[in-house]
Amino acid sequence: MKVAFLAGGLGTRISEETENKPKPMVEIGGQPILWHIMMHYHQYGFKDFTIALGYKGAVIKKYMVDYCALNSNLTVDLRNGGVKTHGGYQLDWNVDLIDTGLMTNTGGRIKRLAPYVGRETFMLTWGDGVSDVNLHDLLAFHRSHGKLATLTAVRPPARFGHLDLDGDQISEFSEKPQTKEGWINGAFFVLEPEIFDYIDGDQTQWEKAPLEKLARDGQLMAYKHDGFWQCMDTLRDKNRLEALWASGNAPWKTWETQKNENTGDWSQGLHRNLNGADAARQRV
Repeated sequence: MKVAFLAGGLGTRISEETENKPKPMVEIGGQPILWHIMMHYHQYGFKDFTIALGYKGAVIKKYMVDYCALNSNLTVDLRNGGVKTHGGYQLDWNVDLIDTGLMTNTGGRIKRLAPYVGRETFMLTWGDGVSDVNLHDLLAFHRSHGKLATLTAVRPPARFGHLDLDGDQISEFSEKPQTKEGWINGAFFVLEPEIFDYIDGDQTQWEKAPLEKLARDGQLMAYKHDGFWQCMDTLRDKNRLEALWASGNAPWKTWETQKNENTGDWSQGLHRNLNGADAARQRV
């Protein structure tokens, strides 16, 4: 199954990081946030990716082209310029990198991916939001209801500390919790190819007319996810994700903590499972 990512926006709300690169290439723990999202999908067996490029898309192209060389041992034949990769850490991904226009809106970018995702069910998410959503359960939910579109509904992260009060006394203080009420669109979509008919063209915003019409037609369902979700809209969001990663307790790092659905065991880490290397030393 194809997994599509929207990675072409200007990233103006985090301009401190996006002057020279697109927002999906802003790093968390030394790797682009896009890599973190792709690793989460890979943990669930998805490895056929399509990325909609726009603003500074060449940076993402270069990263993908150089990935194998930078994360493998190399033998270089200086007589003819031949390069052979061997050893190291290699991913079995197939990645389509598609230019979808600098100013194309989100719906337009999705429609431009139609030739690459084909006429089958596909997944879609933004290139700047991480989560520990169970993708197998999400897909099973989508298949169970038979509608055209499923989005993952999440609790929005609070911007300020939450206080529980007993009179004037604070009984509980929680800094930046996930709010307990309300749901928002957290992306992590599962979609049928008929959704392309709901998108008029390049200037269509996916979050407006297409989703609104899908909802009116009874074709939009919500998979409720009570777990971790965080977008990276601002520098404050980036710093929070960095702090979680540095703590060794990043909830979206499912390739280290995902329970094996066949054996019931907890994984010792995707890196070790693939090639026996120490994940802490990998620069993937």
